[in-house]
Amino acid sequence: MARFEVFDHTADVGIIAYGKDLKEAFASAAYGMFSQIADLQGVKKEVKRDIAIQSSDREALLVDWLNELLYIFDIEHIIFSRFDITGLSQTSLKAKIYGEKIDTSRHQLKTSVKAATYHMLKVEKKKNGAKVQFILDI
Repeated sequence: MARFEVFDHTADVGIIAYGKDLKEAFASAAYGMFSQIADLQGVKKEVKRDIAIQSSDREALLVDWLNELLYIFDIEHIIFSRFDITGLSQTSLKAKIYGEKIDTSRHQLKTSVKAATYHMLKVEKKKNGAKVQFILDI
């Protein structure tokens, strides 16, 4: 199964991310988002961050998760390529994320992502896996 797929949406980018469960789908969503920002090949796992997020529901949790990652990227200039979701409920998420400081001599930056949005947002859990869909404002 593919980790994620990209779909066109006017001036923005849509992503559908998959997983065997919601934890894996949320991790795939983060990977898919960062793959729009940069080529993730060769990104080292030198920096680790622990993330804890509380939100009103699962859909808000997905948007808050992605926007928290973008915030860290924008402020600390760290590109992430590994996302281990260690806890996930209806309203909270805990994760360990790994990456490294951006090095323009090694990292090819692609698209500037402003935010994950609520437009066309879906979080679906089924017997055979999970799927999330979201739009990135670029």
